[in-house]
Amino acid sequence: MGVQLNRFPWFLFLFLHHSPTKAEDNTSTAARSLGSNNCNWFRGKWVYDPSYPLYDPYKCPFIDGEFDCKRYGRPDNMYLKYRWQPFSCSLPRFNGLYFLKKWRGKRIMFVGDSLSLNQFQSLTCMIHAWVPNSKISYIKKDGLISVTFKDFGVKILLYRTPYLVDLANEKAGRVLKLDSIRSGDAWKGMDMLFFNTWHWWTHTGRTQPFDYIEDGGKIFKDMNRMIAFYKGLTTWARWVNLNADPSKTKVFFLGISPTHYE
Repeated sequence: MGVQLNRFPWFLFLFLHHSPTKAEDNTSTAARSLGSNNCNWFRGKWVYDPSYPLYDPYKCPFIDGEFDCKRYGRPDNMYLKYRWQPFSCSLPRFNGLYFLKKWRGKRIMFVGDSLSLNQFQSLTCMIHAWVPNSKISYIKKDGLISVTFKDFGVKILLYRTPYLVDLANEKAGRVLKLDSIRSGDAWKGMDMLFFNTWHWWTHTGRTQPFDYIEDGGKIFKDMNRMIAFYKGLTTWARWVNLNADPSKTKVFFLGISPTHYE
């Protein structure tokens, strides 16, 4: 597609970027050791850790109701007690204060479907657990959500768009436009961008949120979804190449999220 995507895990990049203070050296040293060829963080297993979770879901103000399992009665807790353990190294424990100091004055945006939403909520909740009394701005407007930790000038944003390309309401109906990203203006100027899209491309019937597909000025009732997905991602990659300056903005594409409604 032309664009070079970062294969480096985003949470490790957040820890490795910038230089640490002396008090944070232990966290930074553990994170930087993962950058060597001796650590394959993709190969590992989930292990039980009684010190988890990293935040109390009852105290985090950023979780939407449909994802707030504990608040709405899920009785078990074991699913909260697991962390990823690579076979050849150990991941540093998340330090929210260290994160805020490292990313002071920066803007981080997640763009995509509910996988991006989950990542956004997890990150903001983990940070909030470290600075519960920090001044915070929390804004939700027109599909854009932002959380700003004012004492550090760190802004974390979420832009909900299941296809990355445009989904427009027109006279003919709801049209998925494979060669258009008008909403991309909201993504510009970020220090880091995380994108994802997948499972909505496979939806049909009552869970399909579009009536037609537009490609190259032509309207189709439907088409092979893998071809549509390829065309949509090609448009997205072109947008990244034209609008994301690699010297200023790091771009990641997250893994695929499975459907989780039925």
